[in-house]
Amino acid sequence: MAALFEGSTLCALSVAQNSTESGIQGIELHGDDDHVVVTNSSRSVTVYKVSDQKPLGNWTVKQGQSITCPAVYNSKTREYVVVTDNKVIRIWTDDDINIDKTFRATVSSNVWRVHSALDQEPVVLFHTGAVRLLDALLAEPQQNVEVILREEEIIRWSTLVTSGKQQWILYVTELKGEHFIHVQNVGDSRRAAYRVEGAGFAPLSFSATPRSGNLNILSLYPDGCVYVSMVPMRLPVVAERQVLALPRTLLLRLPLAEGEGALVSASAVPLDAAHVAVVGVPHPSAGAGKDYLCIWNTNFQTLQAGKEIAGKIYGQLWCYSGKLYVPHGKALSVIPFECQKSSLAAALGKLKQSGGCESTPPFPLPLWGAAVSEEVSASGMATRRNKMTRKSQGAPTISVDQLIEQIKTGSEEEVQKGVASFLSKSDLPGLQLAVGSLARALVSRSLAEPSFYPHKVLVQLVHTQCLCHSGCPELLTLALEKKDFALCQFCLQVFPDIPEAVTCACLKVLLSTPDSELEAVTLETDSVAFVEGLSAVTAQEEKQKDGEETQQNGFTMVTVTAPPEDGSGNTRHTHQRKPKLAMSLDITRPVGLYRAVLLNEILQTPYSDTFLLPHLKDLTAPQVILFLQYLQFLYVKYYHDINTQVPALRSPTMSQIIDWVCLLVDAHFTILVMAPEAKELLAGLHSFVRAQMKLFTDLGKIEGSLQALKKAKQSRDNSQYSIEVIELF
Repeated sequence: MAALFEGSTLCALSVAQNSTESGIQGIELHGDDDHVVVTNSSRSVTVYKVSDQKPLGNWTVKQGQSITCPAVYNSKTREYVVVTDNKVIRIWTDDDINIDKTFRATVSSNVWRVHSALDQEPVVLFHTGAVRLLDALLAEPQQNVEVILREEEIIRWSTLVTSGKQQWILYVTELKGEHFIHVQNVGDSRRAAYRVEGAGFAPLSFSATPRSGNLNILSLYPDGCVYVSMVPMRLPVVAERQVLALPRTLLLRLPLAEGEGALVSASAVPLDAAHVAVVGVPHPSAGAGKDYLCIWNTNFQTLQAGKEIAGKIYGQLWCYSGKLYVPHGKALSVIPFECQKSSLAAALGKLKQSGGCESTPPFPLPLWGAAVSEEVSASGMATRRNKMTRKSQGAPTISVDQLIEQIKTGSEEEVQKGVASFLSKSDLPGLQLAVGSLARALVSRSLAEPSFYPHKVLVQLVHTQCLCHSGCPELLTLALEKKDFALCQFCLQVFPDIPEAVTCACLKVLLSTPDSELEAVTLETDSVAFVEGLSAVTAQEEKQKDGEETQQNGFTMVTVTAPPEDGSGNTRHTHQRKPKLAMSLDITRPVGLYRAVLLNEILQTPYSDTFLLPHLKDLTAPQVILFLQYLQFLYVKYYHDINTQVPALRSPTMSQIIDWVCLLVDAHFTILVMAPEAKELLAGLHSFVRAQMKLFTDLGKIEGSLQALKKAKQSRDNSQYSIEVIELF
């Protein structure tokens, strides 16, 4: 998972009305993570402390001069370096007040950019494609520089990539509509040129990172496609002016809003090996005309976080030390972010189940961004195809675009037949993108035409397990509006990326819907059987026989025999009960059967505590109390006796129940303390917590004793008989 946190304004921008430029030439890191150097396109360089949004220093060139490349900070010498009027290199320190009175040197050729990395010497890139280390250039400023680029070949973008002690300069050039990537190793001056695929379609942004012995180059195109190309760090030996082919791989296809056409101002920056930040691309579920900053997971092709950006987007984005810098409107914003490690286990989160059999999907779930093995295609797909394609082997194949056109105008029966025929003939590797497109088309028409709602088709698409929430963000919301709780159940079971806000919206609807409206819903039989099994545990089964001492998860009753006080030979039975706990075993289900089934699905939905807690505060006090009562029922009925558990494919775990109780109490602590109807409930939960603490404390003691016994050395003399007494406490 990933998150975008509340941002702050670092500085205001001086932007002319209707201007397409932000006025920011570049943002570079200072000596640490909390300082940046901002160069505007007019005449000034400013150093900011990010945590305080405070400028620490500002330097401006004289009237008539202009800064032609962003200033950088040389951490080795603690100096700033900037280029004015294309050829004048200026260097100054924090103590200098007037930049015009500091060191400057005029070079023989126009400078495109100065790049600097932490504890590395700055590198100068000329418009001709030549590269020089700053110290070597300043030792002889008027030295001739070689011409690497061809006539009319212009540099459009450049960056410096470091890995250990090595540095590479990468820059993109354009010549007659074609784009080329030039890579040069700064240490040994070896260089190579590569042709960028997609001639005539100019990329909007580039970025590069070192990874696994390669330089990974990320490019964003106007059609919303994000490609990655890999250049080996050990550059090949090539002839002069030789251009190599550079294959590219589609990393991410961003959804574009209908009618808005191609992207104009957008940028993509890699955050780690699996996450990409994108600005200027429409949010899948937002309306037209709104600009967003989004974080996408490239492994699972899912949208992880999104934040609406007010004002005009200029297609610029920088990323330093867990912060994103976005110029928009008349402000430069700093937005912190966080990305968790991307893995299937992390994506499923708390969906992991303990005990019971796991449900088998209709056919194997494809791995996003990975090739599907031949065994999956042969075994998983064969069963489904054998059943679904025998009747339609002679039917003509229909494409996704044709099926989408049919969805826009066809009846529900025609759409259902078309989708069933398409799914029966589609191959698994390409099915995910197709299912997402079909689901979006169905949802779009359902929103536009309230009378059109193909429930069976939507359920069929969800059952393919090739659809996720990010692929069709409005599907679950539509199901809630239509009170289609069967589809909601399937989505909650299948989607691993449901946002916490949507999970809470589902919870709120379920807690406010009367049980009478849910009686006619057809839900998964295994989940229904599980709840029915819980309800079958009667009060008679919970009563214990006289003379027994039982302790089950903290609930204890003791019957003892005591001598009479009068000294006679008769005895009397005295039933002594330990202090009665507020949470009784004799408890009834506070909600209806079907609502309980759907609440169980909510409990098993993946979430992050940090992101879920704010949305839980939207629940009303009666909803919170009702949900806590159900959680109490689940614990008492399901966990007070392990032998009464009903085997079920989907059942909430002890950890999930406890986590939800803690979240609800944290989100509504004041309301629960003040509400009179919650007094008994809180007392029961308090007793439950105390019992659990005692149980786990005792288990910890036993674990420690057993570990000590395991480490103890065994006696070497086994010939003699001996008795050994072991005290656990």
